[in-house]
Amino acid sequence: MYKIVIDSCGELPEELKKDEHFESVALELEVDGYRIKDDATFNQLDFLRRVKESSNVPKSSCPSPEQYMEAYQGEAEHVYVVTLSSGLSGSYNSAVLGKNLFEEEHAGEKQIYVFNSRSASIGETLIGIKIQEFEEAGMSFEEVVEKTEEYISSMNTYFVLETLETLRKSGRLSNLKAFIANTLNIKPVMGSTKEGLICQLDQARGMNKALEKMVRNMISRTKDCENRILAISHCNCPERAKMTKEKIEKLAKFKKIIIINTAGVSSMYANDGGVIMAV
Repeated sequence: MYKIVIDSCGELPEELKKDEHFESVALELEVDGYRIKDDATFNQLDFLRRVKESSNVPKSSCPSPEQYMEAYQGEAEHVYVVTLSSGLSGSYNSAVLGKNLFEEEHAGEKQIYVFNSRSASIGETLIGIKIQEFEEAGMSFEEVVEKTEEYISSMNTYFVLETLETLRKSGRLSNLKAFIANTLNIKPVMGSTKEGLICQLDQARGMNKALEKMVRNMISRTKDCENRILAISHCNCPERAKMTKEKIEKLAKFKKIIIINTAGVSSMYANDGGVIMAV
């Protein structure tokens, strides 16, 4: 038996929400003192309205070690945990502390490993899917960990947002130059570093051109497309996500392309109209 625990920044497709091997651990969001749990009760449109009407930056808080400890319970002997990049959130450290505390109380009962996704959103989702693939192939716990870490090292995450204000105000863009020129409609093409931090890859005038550059950048950096799953998450812009998928399909053939609407944490950072891509 195995279990894959993913913090709620990782959006799960409907089939994985119903899969008993997957469990989500919720972060919490806050807008002007109003707290919102990032779980099945999350209302994206209401949240985006609150963010738009607020003059303050929304905040998020990572799951507690106790929440992770509770998720580690159950019959599964192998427990794999996938968290937001440790460079962007305290979720990874909380999951590790929860693991250490759990193992103190239940020595030798389970094998638990916490993966630093060095990504976010559907990057975490793809890692969970890959873990399940390895487990179902009959690999040992140690083999699954090794192969998954190799997969994480091969991954890249990309995004284009309507606005970077939430990222900037929250300090997630402290390593970037303040080049944003809203009056010129400049849209930066962003990506993740190998350490799981945020970097600028390119920029373009207008959303469509920026998405085009994001797709071409991704394809130029992705090897063995035919054997990889690509995931797109969007914040309240399904047509934009569909257009991005169509751009990709004209240039490369992937094993599978999935599209998911962003959950709470990703909605907070992507903002209305943002598109995230991971492969």
